[in-house]
Amino acid sequence: MAISVFDLFKVGIGPSSSHTVGPMRAAATFAAALIEQRLLNDVQRVEIRLYGSLSATGVGHATDRACVMGLMGEWPDRIDPATIEPRIEQLRADGQLSLAGQRTIAFDWQRDLLLLDESLPYHPNAMSLTAFGASAELFTQTYYSVGGGFIIEAAEAESAVAPAGNVQLPYDFSSAAELLSLCKQHNLRVSELMLANERAWHSDADIRQGLLHIWSVMRECVEQGLRHEGILPGGLNVPRRAAKLHRSLLEIGKPNVISSTLSAMEWVNLFALAVNEENAAGGRMVTAPTNGAAGIIPAVLHYYMKFNPEACDDDVIAFFMGAAAVGILCKKNASISGAEVGCQGEVGSACAMAAAGLAEVLGASPEQLENAAEIGLEHNLGLTCDPVGGLVQVPCIERNAIAAVKAINATQMALRGDGKHFISLDRVIRTMRDTGADMHDKYKETSRGGLAVNWVEC
Repeated sequence: MAISVFDLFKVGIGPSSSHTVGPMRAAATFAAALIEQRLLNDVQRVEIRLYGSLSATGVGHATDRACVMGLMGEWPDRIDPATIEPRIEQLRADGQLSLAGQRTIAFDWQRDLLLLDESLPYHPNAMSLTAFGASAELFTQTYYSVGGGFIIEAAEAESAVAPAGNVQLPYDFSSAAELLSLCKQHNLRVSELMLANERAWHSDADIRQGLLHIWSVMRECVEQGLRHEGILPGGLNVPRRAAKLHRSLLEIGKPNVISSTLSAMEWVNLFALAVNEENAAGGRMVTAPTNGAAGIIPAVLHYYMKFNPEACDDDVIAFFMGAAAVGILCKKNASISGAEVGCQGEVGSACAMAAAGLAEVLGASPEQLENAAEIGLEHNLGLTCDPVGGLVQVPCIERNAIAAVKAINATQMALRGDGKHFISLDRVIRTMRDTGADMHDKYKETSRGGLAVNWVEC
C-alpha cells in the first residue's frame, strides 16, 4: 500500500483520530453512498452500531457525536468544531437529523445509536451503519477505523489486501533497511527520497502548499491552546495548564537552547500541552499520526523553529518528510492504533517520527535518522492505552509532553553517533507489533485496565 505524507498528517478535530475523525469520515462516506446509489429519498431511519473499543470509550472520545455529524454530511477537516455541540443539543431536543445535509429523518439517540459489548473481526474499532426504508433495509456497511483517521470497509478488511490504486512510487520501501539501501544507492537524503515519492500524487507546489498548511494548522492549534483556560470537558475536572505555563515562561524570557536546556524543555512541554488540551476539548488539529499523540510532532517542530534563528519553510517540509518516512514504516509493519497495539502505537510512533524529523533538519545521515527513530520508539515499547474515564486527558496530555522531550533526546543521542547501533528500527517496529498482539485487550483503549480503573483510591 502506497502511503502519502498527507495520509499521516490530516486536518481534523479532537479528541481522537480513530474514535472521532475516523467514525465521522465513515459516517460521511455512508451518507455520500446513499446519495450516489439514489437511496437518500427513501431513507426513513439510520442505525449506528458501535463495537469493541469504539463502544467501550466511544462516549468519552465523542464517537457518538462524530457519527451523527458525519451522517449530517460533515467531514472532520471542514467542520467548524464550535458548531458541533449546539447542533447535537438541537438534535436531542427535536429528534430530527438532516441526513447528508439534504433530507430530514427522525433520529432517536437511544434507539438508533447502539454501544455494543462485542467485537467484530479484523480490528477492535468497528462500526456498522444501516439505512432503513418504510418497510425494508436499504443499505448497510461496516467500517473499521484503523488509526490515524484511516478507515476501511468490510470487504477490504476481509480480503486482507489494502487497495493499492494506480500509484507507482519511484522509491517504494516497506522496511527501514530498504529505505536506507535506496538512500545509499541513489545518494538521497530521506526527505529527498520522500519528496520524490510524493510527486507520484502531487506537484511540488501542491506538496509545499499542503505541508505549510498542515504547519499553519498546528501553529494555530498551539495558539488556541494558549488562549483557553478553565476545566476540560468530560467530568474529570482536569484543568488546562498551558496558558498559565505560557505566562510563566514569558516572564523568564526567551532562553538560549545551549545554556538553558531545562528552560527550553519547558517550552517543549508547553507546546505539547497546548495541542493536547485543545484536542481534549474537541478543537481543530492535525493527526500526527493520531490525535492521541498529536502534540509530539508539533512540539518538536515548534522547538526547532523557535530556537533556530536560521529555520525556514524548507525545514518544515524536510521535517515532515523525514517524520513521514518513519510513520509509513510503523503503519505498514505494526500499527498506529491504540486500540490495536496500545499507546506504543500512537505515542511511540509519534515519538519516533518526531525524532526522525528533527534529525533530518539537523543534517543527520539516513543511518543517524533511522537510529534516532529507533531510540524514540524503543523506549516506548509496551506503553498501554488506558485513558481514565475514556477521555483523552489522563494520562494522554502529559504523555505527549514527555514523549516530545524524549524525541529530542533521541535525536541528540543519534547525532553523537555514526548511525551504527545494536537494534534496528525494523526490529523495534516488529517488537511493537508482537507486544501489541500479546497485550491484554483491557490495556488497549477500552478503559478497563491500568490507570483507567486504578485512579480512584479505595
